Amino acid sequence: MRSFSDYHPIVIAVWFFSVTGVAMFCNHPPLMAIALCGGVLFFGVRNGLSHGRTHLYFGLLFTVLALANPLISHNGKTVLFVLDHNPITLEAVLYGLNSAAMIVGVLYFFRSFSQIMTSEKLLCITGALSPKLSLVLSMALRSVPMFGKQSRKIADSQKAMGLFSEDNIIDDIRGRMRIFSILITWALENGIVTADSMAARGYGTGRRTQMRRASFFAADWLFLGLTLGLVGLCSAAVGAGRLKFEFYPQLRAASPGFLGIAGIFAYAVLVMLPLINETGVKLKWKRLMSEI
Repeated sequence: MRSFSDYHPIVIAVWFFSVTGVAMFCNHPPLMAIALCGGVLFFGVRNGLSHGRTHLYFGLLFTVLALANPLISHNGKTVLFVLDHNPITLEAVLYGLNSAAMIVGVLYFFRSFSQIMTSEKLLCITGALSPKLSLVLSMALRSVPMFGKQSRKIADSQKAMGLFSEDNIIDDIRGRMRIFSILITWALENGIVTADSMAARGYGTGRRTQMRRASFFAADWLFLGLTLGLVGLCSAAVGAGRLKFEFYPQLRAASPGFLGIAGIFAYAVLVMLPLINETGVKLKWKRLMSEI
């Protein structure tokens, strides 16, 4: 059994987009609660008690989003109280909580996505779809640290020559503008050199091949099949209108029936798949360590 981050990049991307896609395009409250709890648990299992600032930021964001909607939107029939001649309705409060849960839950998932999906994994996915897109993306990712390193080298050279002073605001602005101009010139020249080098090596004259380090194994196919099956069942429930929920002008939910309940359960299992996998990996590791 492998860790979730060790699965094929396509499998990981499909799971993330499935979980966040359902959360973003369906406003059913139980699904939003599952998305929020699942996002927090998944991020917590991966990072432990660290990243306290992330939890604080997302907590403040949830509070602001939940309070902003009833203060801005006054739709709804159930008036709770009147604040400065503006009615605060139950429907607006619940809609704000539901929207905040969706946004924060999706942000938690994308925070985990940025940790798991490294540049190498992203290039593996884009290389399979379009080699040219993969090349452009890899060059862009490479240019970011190069620009930072070259900018520092230019600034150090300017300071060594006595042409850069931070004591005076005018001289500081002029020095930074000069550094920016030199950096842009260097970037254009570097682009021309790169293009000439690629042309000299025969780029574009034949069919381009790709080296793939990641391979599909039985576990990848199983996880991918479970993901597609569960998101398909949840999408069927959403498409059939079994998970339709209206906040305005009053709370109104469609009868879920068997398909709606199955869709909610499928989404819960879908969100918990990596957590179940990580738990299994940890239990197996502890068992192996106890046998030593």
